Amino acid sequence: MVVVITFWRIETWPARTAQQSTAELEKLGKDLRSAFIDIAHLQPRITINSRVYMEQTTPVSELVVLSRRIEVEHELLHTWVGSSKRVKLHGTFIVKTGFDLQQNLAVDIRPNEIIVQLPHARILGIEQEQVDVLAFENGLWNRISGQDMQSELSILPDLAREKAAEGDLPAEAERTLQQQIEQRVHAPQPLHLIFKGVAEKQAK
Repeated sequence: MVVVITFWRIETWPARTAQQSTAELEKLGKDLRSAFIDIAHLQPRITINSRVYMEQTTPVSELVVLSRRIEVEHELLHTWVGSSKRVKLHGTFIVKTGFDLQQNLAVDIRPNEIIVQLPHARILGIEQEQVDVLAFENGLWNRISGQDMQSELSILPDLAREKAAEGDLPAEAERTLQQQIEQRVHAPQPLHLIFKGVAEKQAK
């Protein structure tokens, strides 16, 4: 993965606009480098006026922006020939949301704006923290099997993912990233984040 930051330089500006000097562009490049290291543990490749100013040094594949604890429950109730079995599980999961940096990521610094292009945020991983058995009731001849338990356990992570998507965690991660960048980079130009591709909610 190569992250390229390109600085566009123009020769003339309207009288009301002050032209940025090379020193100012280099300072802005250092600020952006520090921001990416703080947020993504990534030093991007930076060029100023077609000259390589900094090389990328730390490749990473994912950027986790949010971690949220999600709790879900699922119940199996099955009756066969008048005999009922019941299993109810409660699962606690940590849902990690952020960005896949193996996709296109580019920062374009222009005299009048800064444009950051990257993929939409998505759920990067779900980690099981705890599972509690709330009910475990066998029927007289309709017994709970190991396959029943495996099936119920496999459903819980899917429920956690669905609940996280319904809560709009990817959109929250995108807003959080923009705030983190704006807090670290105090540029005179407005900063715009453009998310490319299909948002995770729309992709389903």
